[in-house]
Amino acid sequence: MSQPARASVEQLDGPAAARAEEAFRLVYAEAFAEPPYDETETDVAAAFRRFRSQTRKATFRGALACVPDGEAVGMAYGYPLGPHTGWWDQLIAPVPEEMRREDGRRTFGLMELAVRAPWRRQGIARRLHDAVLDGTDAERVLLNVHPNSKAAVSAYRAWGYRKIGDARPWAGADLHDVMLLDLR
Repeated sequence: MSQPARASVEQLDGPAAARAEEAFRLVYAEAFAEPPYDETETDVAAAFRRFRSQTRKATFRGALACVPDGEAVGMAYGYPLGPHTGWWDQLIAPVPEEMRREDGRRTFGLMELAVRAPWRRQGIARRLHDAVLDGTDAERVLLNVHPNSKAAVSAYRAWGYRKIGDARPWAGADLHDVMLLDLR
């Protein structure tokens, strides 16, 4: 696998991301098989059952990074959180009601962001992040990250995110840092 100098990043809506599911899955499976996530094929299958549902949201936004031969090297996706999101309920310690308030536009939930190992440290993650958020009218971005994923935590902090709490994003999950980026 040779590593070209530059990957292109393409923005995708839900239907386009659904058509590119295998590319998203390739990146996800490879990146999240690594520690501290250690995801199995069963975990990947569950994530992509959710992905199929998420891509059907009218507000879904995705981005895919590919090298010139078309090989996917990175991906990101998310959507604005609805008024009845359960995201805030996952926090170990409650946050003020004003922070929890959602209206379907206020907070963009960054569900996944990953770059395959050979293409890391080239700015691809930042370009994917910016592509997913380009043109959004959200006030802020919310994400969960495993605290032992030191490179990811460091990148998010460098991009302006701050930790607002800890959460278990799913039953049996390790504690994750919940991070928020103010866009305004």
